[in-house]
Amino acid sequence: MLNDITLHAGRDEIVAIIGRNGAGKSTTLKTLMGLLPLTSGRRRYGDNDITPLAVEQVSRMGIALVPDSRRIFPNLSVMENLRIGGLAHKPGYWTIPRVLEIFPRLQERIGFGGDQLSGGEQQMLSIARALLSNPAILLLDEPTEGLAPLIVNQLIDIFATVHRQGTGIVLVEQNLKVPMRLAHRQYVLDHGEVAWSGTAAELASQRDAVEAIITTGATDER
Repeated sequence: MLNDITLHAGRDEIVAIIGRNGAGKSTTLKTLMGLLPLTSGRRRYGDNDITPLAVEQVSRMGIALVPDSRRIFPNLSVMENLRIGGLAHKPGYWTIPRVLEIFPRLQERIGFGGDQLSGGEQQMLSIARALLSNPAILLLDEPTEGLAPLIVNQLIDIFATVHRQGTGIVLVEQNLKVPMRLAHRQYVLDHGEVAWSGTAAELASQRDAVEAIITTGATDER
């Protein structure tokens, strides 16, 4: 459960939501996307109140979610998964050739089925598919979880590239490594509440206090 959370993310920035398992991070992204209902409060996108909108409507407005479960189609090829990503969305900067340029491994695996990909490759495919909707805001739910350090570093570079092309990013992570390299602002959640928030500079100066929030205690909610 989330309690009185206020978050803001602009298209010109990368915002991180940090916290241990059960802090409410995934719940926050699902609520922003409309996958979970609000019992109070509002979801706003620019000047628009999107609280009553269904997930499909939120997506068409320019918000895309890459879930922690990835949710690629295992029985479809990489190319078929990518083609699905561009359906029902207006064209923009991100095209199949452009996502394959930043994900060359997917080009190498273009004819492989989703269930034939490694975990890192599946994550790349999930992100590439989301980009093909040409979102203004990209929501990433623990995109580096369980991946090898080399893949994590590659994804960090890719997220920076995506942001430079004009896409805002909201990034959920359990630890500080990725947010400290990428994010302009951070929110730390604990028990469904914002326990700390600040800029990249403030995080660097208060790292010990922030890490204490992340590592202390446990909750059951996710």
